[in-house]
Amino acid sequence: MSEKILANQPPFSRIAPDVRLGRNVKIAGWANLYGCAVGSDSRIGPFVEIQNGASIGERVKISSHSFICEGVTIEDECFIGHGVLFINDNYPVAVRDGGAPTRPGDWEVSRTLVKRGAAIGSGAVILGGVTIGKGALIGAGAVVTKDVPPKAIVAGVPARLKRRGRPANLIEPKGKP
Repeated sequence: MSEKILANQPPFSRIAPDVRLGRNVKIAGWANLYGCAVGSDSRIGPFVEIQNGASIGERVKISSHSFICEGVTIEDECFIGHGVLFINDNYPVAVRDGGAPTRPGDWEVSRTLVKRGAAIGSGAVILGGVTIGKGALIGAGAVVTKDVPPKAIVAGVPARLKRRGRPANLIEPKGKP
């Protein structure tokens, strides 16, 4: 990924100078990106926030109103539906012992990995510390609390395996080797 700062920011978006963008990245208005990396040919919808330390691969589509927090890595050719939320703190608190507000370093980031070709349906919530396997499909509204195997289809609250063996034509982009 070549480092390239977006010269003409979309209207009403905030793209911080430390954001690393690949070639031909499309960002809709009202997005908020800071300290992250976005790979070439990716598309970021409106009202998306991508936080410091998040990494987005190439040819990824992130639909509107999604939240990609610190500690999330999304590999190439993934689909993130509308309103998908990633969680990076499985035990959140507002204050430390004694009542003082929490500060950076008072908690540990739970890292999440979304492997190549995975698709996450609208409204899904992905808890911190999970891996979503290559080509997996997460159903709309699912709450993912544990790792998802490659090519698996999961749905529900909590997300449960519905089927293994997602068809290959839904994983590999057309025209790619």
